[in-house]
Amino acid sequence: MRKPRNFDAELKALEAKAKELKARKVQQLGELVIATGTDALSAEELAGALVALAEITDTGKKEAWAKRGAAFFRSKSRRSAKAPDRDGGSDQTQPGGAQPASGGAGAA
Repeated sequence: MRKPRNFDAELKALEAKAKELKARKVQQLGELVIATGTDALSAEELAGALVALAEITDTGKKEAWAKRGAAFFRSKSRRSAKAPDRDGGSDQTQPGGAQPASGGAGAA
């Protein structure tokens, strides 16, 4: 004879997993904002920029942004592996990463 499934326990476990995944996503988004240097923007400025970005339908621009993002993550991982305690290098990268984004979007 089969053991009956405890749907309530399974549902609670799934809800807990979903809550954990949402919390991890929020934390990672916060870390991304800090890593890119956009934490210096006000919440309104950042929200406005994200809304404008979400409204863009040009696939060429999105592909260019994806390439820049991939390059950003590659450069961050290399830099942190070589010199984890060098704050000066990360400060130089953040403003440089923020400025060309608008220039790259206008050029694309």
